[in-house]
Amino acid sequence: MYQPSEKNRERFQALAALPAVRTALELIERDQDRCIEEQCELTCIEAPTGSEEKRAGVFAEKLRALGLEDVHIDRNGNVVALRRGRGGGPKVVIEGHLDTVFPFGTVTGVERRDGFLYAPGIGDDTRALAMLLSLVRAMNEAGIETAGDVVIVGTAREEGVGSLGGMKDFLADNGDIEAALSVDNHDMGEIGYQATSGETWEIRFSGQGGHAFGAFGSISQPLHAAARAVAKIADIEVPEQPKTSYCVSNFHSGNDAGVHAIASEAVIKLNFRSNSVQEFEKLKAKIFDAVEAACREETERWGKNAVCCEKKLIGSMPGGEQDADSPLVQAAWLSLEHLGVTPSLSKGGCTNANVAIAKGIPALCIGRAWAPDAESRKSYNHSLDERYPIAGAYKPVQQALLVLLSAAGVYGAVDSVLK
Repeated sequence: MYQPSEKNRERFQALAALPAVRTALELIERDQDRCIEEQCELTCIEAPTGSEEKRAGVFAEKLRALGLEDVHIDRNGNVVALRRGRGGGPKVVIEGHLDTVFPFGTVTGVERRDGFLYAPGIGDDTRALAMLLSLVRAMNEAGIETAGDVVIVGTAREEGVGSLGGMKDFLADNGDIEAALSVDNHDMGEIGYQATSGETWEIRFSGQGGHAFGAFGSISQPLHAAARAVAKIADIEVPEQPKTSYCVSNFHSGNDAGVHAIASEAVIKLNFRSNSVQEFEKLKAKIFDAVEAACREETERWGKNAVCCEKKLIGSMPGGEQDADSPLVQAAWLSLEHLGVTPSLSKGGCTNANVAIAKGIPALCIGRAWAPDAESRKSYNHSLDERYPIAGAYKPVQQALLVLLSAAGVYGAVDSVLK
């Protein structure tokens, strides 16, 4: 049974008892309808990965209207704003990502029915942006002064081949960040404190190519080499724990015009991940060995021209681990207990928190939805049926407030858990 330390429990109780904090929690609950309105508004401003400019501009204007300092869109497409602390605490970033996995033209509106909001991108991660706005409003109206500076960020290029790019760039440009909170879990009851390693590769098999009948037997076939590689990869065994996975997600070769031709090129794309850095490296070696063996076998099969392969890394997600008993994890656990939500520790994940964890910065991924039952936990993220549960939507914002204040500290009242 997970048990936060008595010291951290007492510190959290002191934080939660502060009149300004209690007021902020009440303000967040009353702000639920407005927060949902902004969530719907931002969802309708489509933001495919790499094309977040319009949504970024609107989000930046909303942060300016809240009186934050130095609101700007940085050279990497991230929206950045500062809520300055009074001193004596760590500098903390709290962020949600701007982009979604859907191309322009996918979102036609937001539908409300059966207690859910329905729209592509309504949750992942548009909800986080609306939460950040509600969070800042509550802190402003309650008069909360943090000890450490708080940096509010809407990050670009988190999804797909963006590979957490906005967060990577932000932390590379801001070496003074001392803690990071990413809002990107669906279920707020899950505390993401470990980072899953992952990479996406493009592997190009190439050879001579020729007529499907006339050249048969005189040349090796790149497409066959690619197929051999996929079959070998499919036979790789990985452990259930720590969770390790692989997926060949794309296979391209030839064209309809050349249906009677031996294609000179074939391309596969694959992603592989593991909650263990060691297992990740083992899997990576096995995959690349399979690719080389496939090229070799196809070449030797015909004894003719060689099939060559070229490997290109097109996306990477750094991994890492943190102690489950770290002060920030304990603060997240205590905040959920305080709100009457059953906490659990999520071992692994591929979110912007990975970038901070890999750098040794205390970091968490926290949730954006109250999902107390099996039905509300069905988010259908990354699908056209994506949905967000309306009931208790204020609760994740309350948790974000409590964890943020635990990290940054409340000036003159409660120190940061990181001190």
